[in-house]
Amino acid sequence: MSSLHSTRRVLRKAAVPVVGALLAIGINVATATPAAASGSYSGRAYVYGSGVVPDDFDDEGVVNVSTHRNSNVACLWQTILWANGYLPSSGIDGVFGDQTDAATRNFQRDKSLVADGSAGRNSWTKAGDKLVQRDNQNGWLYVVYQGARGSRSTYSSHEFVLQRSPDGNYRFYPPQGGGPYWATYNSRTC
Repeated sequence: MSSLHSTRRVLRKAAVPVVGALLAIGINVATATPAAASGSYSGRAYVYGSGVVPDDFDDEGVVNVSTHRNSNVACLWQTILWANGYLPSSGIDGVFGDQTDAATRNFQRDKSLVADGSAGRNSWTKAGDKLVQRDNQNGWLYVVYQGARGSRSTYSSHEFVLQRSPDGNYRFYPPQGGGPYWATYNSRTC
């Protein structure tokens, strides 16, 4: 009985540091993943898609004057506003300021959404309805955003190109040139 008792005592003493080490490893693994985007419904750091392209924007995060204000996602949202005639191409700078806020409110009003100036799930979903897949090259999907630009009586189409990588992350080409830019919530390069 005493040898069994001694064995249990040794195992208990050894278990405490082992459990502590495993917990520490688990915490480090959880925090070592790519930086998640706060305000993103999916928690991903990039605009992401899978399955059919028109549904790719349905779970995108918030971008507004206080959330992801300076980001490539703000730049993508501005490009969407440009394609629909709400923002001039000179307004595409990756900074969600007063001009982008006003353009977002106009977009939302015209789409029968709550006009709060914050591009959230409903605004992104409406915008995603204009995504059309054109090609698939080695898992890279080539997507066109088909907007409408011009006065209400003389709309002319404004399009821009996006690409969905094989792992589902989006990048885009804004109308003023440059790119492609990864549609990231946490950085601004556009």
